[in-house]
Amino acid sequence: MKKTLLTLLLVLTLTLTACGGETVASAAESSAANSTTTISEESTTVIETTPITADFDDDDFTTETSAATTSITLNGDTISATGEGVSVNGSIATITAAGTYEVSGTLNNGQIVVETDDAENIVLLLSGVDIHNEQSAPIYVANAEKVIITLADGTQNNISDGASYTSLDESGEPNAAIFSHDDLTINGTGALNVNASYNNGIASKDDLKITGGTINVTAVNDGIKGKDSVAIKDGVITINAGADGIQSTNADEAEKGFIAIEGGVLNIVSGLDGIQAETNLSVSGGDLTIGASSGKGINAGLDLGITGGTFEIVSADDALHANGNLTIDDGIFHLASGDDGIRSEISLTINGGEVNITQSLEGLESALITINDGYVHLITSDDGINATAGSSGEQTDSSYVYINGGYVLVDAGGDGLDSNGNAMITGGTVIVQGPTLQNNGPLDVNGELDVSGGLLIVAGSSGMPEIPSTASSQNSIAVVLDAAQPGGTIIHLQSVDGDGILTYESPKEFQLFVFSSPELKMNTTYTLYVGGEASGTITNGVYSDGTYTPGTQVASLEIASNVTTFGNFESGRGGRGGRP
Repeated sequence: MKKTLLTLLLVLTLTLTACGGETVASAAESSAANSTTTISEESTTVIETTPITADFDDDDFTTETSAATTSITLNGDTISATGEGVSVNGSIATITAAGTYEVSGTLNNGQIVVETDDAENIVLLLSGVDIHNEQSAPIYVANAEKVIITLADGTQNNISDGASYTSLDESGEPNAAIFSHDDLTINGTGALNVNASYNNGIASKDDLKITGGTINVTAVNDGIKGKDSVAIKDGVITINAGADGIQSTNADEAEKGFIAIEGGVLNIVSGLDGIQAETNLSVSGGDLTIGASSGKGINAGLDLGITGGTFEIVSADDALHANGNLTIDDGIFHLASGDDGIRSEISLTINGGEVNITQSLEGLESALITINDGYVHLITSDDGINATAGSSGEQTDSSYVYINGGYVLVDAGGDGLDSNGNAMITGGTVIVQGPTLQNNGPLDVNGELDVSGGLLIVAGSSGMPEIPSTASSQNSIAVVLDAAQPGGTIIHLQSVDGDGILTYESPKEFQLFVFSSPELKMNTTYTLYVGGEASGTITNGVYSDGTYTPGTQVASLEIASNVTTFGNFESGRGGRGGRP
């Protein structure tokens, strides 16, 4: 089945300015040059994602306090201070000079304000505080070079606000329980509990960094928000947000609006997206658990790059999404989605890692899909792998699927491997299980399916019996059986001298069987059996290190050309023939 998307050209046009232009423009030219059904060398170019570097300073990790620390003691409805740089007016303490300020005690309805023009940092050492403000942000950074909130070891620090704010500027700020107009860092080994009843939990109008601590945020809107960037190095962070869990929003400056996660433990429950970056988003480490009840799990406005980490994501929309390019180099993924498992609008590249999509409409979707290595297991109600550049119906477009290595297992309710353009398999292992419905096919390639290497095993319905192109350099066989075989049936291929080539047990009903392997030799005859029994180790249906007891011989196949067929292909679509 095909899903109508925005055209690749439109996506490229929308993202050219923010991406810098040259890489994306060359991709558009390449796509246009390769919009025919001929697979050319130029079309194998994969767009690389823009690397993100989070700049952490030494002071982002420093938790030691200086000797000249000013003490701020909260006494219910009043505040007392010992030291310089702070003024007190009732239940409001205003910090006016750079330095270190240790805050402790309980404040029933008050505020800590930072307002200084000094070029040095402000350090707020929270040493067991409980601060509530019914009408505004309990901690409000109005102006500072940079504020570092350090969570003292062994302390619990509680910040909460009321459901409505009365003290707002013309831009509607502050709008978070902890709000900063300037750079904000949270570090330390203590705990911070934020309950935001008005709007956001923790927000910075500049860069927001987290390098430690146990942070729990409950917010009616966004949980953690950094306009220019959010960078997380370490910490245990739990977020329950009515909107986005973590968000960066700057769309005006190309180098900003990003999120970089390098470590830590993140547990996010969100009403909208779990993690959402206006521009680029990268994950290089950490343990991420995300539940997005009506949004995407991880969502990048431009590029999404993942080089490590573990991911447990359940989302109503796409589990991983990028409006630009999406690249996975490593990581362990367990994804369940109400829409696509992994989707990008321009290119999707998997270079390694372990990707398990246990529930999705479509597993992988993009205009250009490349799998170079890794383990990919897809369970889908519709297409397993779907490459589309935006064309609807049966028109061949500029989309491509390239599988150059790795292990790909597709359990599809719709088409197994689907490309509105071309597809090429040069290496790795590809196993397609299903579909069982006749209006879908295990292979659905509008252009050419070129197989030049690797292992391809396909078992599914025969209503659309597509097979590899005759231009393929590796030999293939394709068989349509007289009748559909139930799940659990073995299909076995061996040479005439009895050497076993493949013993495969399909978990689903099938009538079409396609097999391509370097072991299929030209001018050699092979015998195909259906049924029987097998012993040995079975991995995703493939038997090894065992014996086969023959069932029924259904075909004797002499490999005289690159693609050898047997059975009735007239009712559907053999090779590159059009649909009836």
